[in-house]
Amino acid sequence: MLPTRGYATKGPTSILEPFSFERRDPGPHDVLIEILYCGICHSDIHQARDEWGGSIFPMVPGHEIVGRVTRVGSAVKRFKVGELAGVGTIVDSCRVCASCKAGLEQYCEVHVVWTYNGTEKDEKTPTYGGYSSQIVVDENYTLKISPKLPLANVAPLLCAGITTYSPLRHFEVGPGQRVGVVGLGGLGHMAVKLAASMGAEVTVFSTSKTKEQDARRLGAHDFVVSLDPKNLDALANRFDFILDAVSAPHDVNAYLNLLRRDGVMAMVGIPAKPLQVQAFSLVLKRRKLTGSGVGGIRETQEMLDYCAKKNIVADVEVIPIQQEKEHRGRRRGDPHSAGRSGLGADDQRRCSISLRH
Repeated sequence: MLPTRGYATKGPTSILEPFSFERRDPGPHDVLIEILYCGICHSDIHQARDEWGGSIFPMVPGHEIVGRVTRVGSAVKRFKVGELAGVGTIVDSCRVCASCKAGLEQYCEVHVVWTYNGTEKDEKTPTYGGYSSQIVVDENYTLKISPKLPLANVAPLLCAGITTYSPLRHFEVGPGQRVGVVGLGGLGHMAVKLAASMGAEVTVFSTSKTKEQDARRLGAHDFVVSLDPKNLDALANRFDFILDAVSAPHDVNAYLNLLRRDGVMAMVGIPAKPLQVQAFSLVLKRRKLTGSGVGGIRETQEMLDYCAKKNIVADVEVIPIQQEKEHRGRRRGDPHSAGRSGLGADDQRRCSISLRH
């Protein structure tokens, strides 16, 4: 077993504290990765606070991991010692169900092994994430990282990037389409960059007028303050596709009514409480309301290659892991807000923790 240092929360009201644990020794198909940066995802907050239920404590969050390979198993073919590697939200799955065979491991019908706050394939051993010094992962669930891009900015692509890329690709967003992005947070800012790079006309919806300059810098063609109903009424039946990246309670019907006939609205934000949907918002124009999780391993690699080609990365703020508590308190004044290192839930930046020692 490999002694490993990390930061964990011991309960839904606890702060992150130093935590020592053990990783498994690399097997024939495993790679050992020294973690250099780990993005801080909004889901880290939800799960550290047990807002979605079922959290496993102590919890070492983090599933936006980039680092360097320090050891490889005897049967590993895709990675060599010294190469860059990434780990996203999934570190294993059953591999034999229909979803796994289709390259959609995120929808595994037997057991997904989440990078943290999950269990190994034995469904007993807890998994620990990227707020740590190293991680061991099967090469089939490990991702190639381009050396052309800044690693700290690449880290959030492993969740925020693929979570927005996957529905944009699945619903074939491209030139000539009008795309709305609801919320300019960690997910939303990646959605704007990606949709704009695909040739779509992008409109950002936000409750904060102060984000307009950032939205346009990221590639948005238009910006709408959603607090005023008149602003939304003027855009009825306009959009082909809307990506809803808001993880707080909000009125989804207001945005469904902006879709044209047969338009699609995909939910990627996950509010802690159920949302209400009016049937007429869907029925009158045969609109579709759907959800989308992260992508599978194959699609995540496709996204990373696409971003390297298009020079797309996340906007981040980088802090040392040792300063997470101090930084969080300074920015939020909330001693229990484990996760985004003090960034507000609707901030357009992501945050990457530096795990360099």
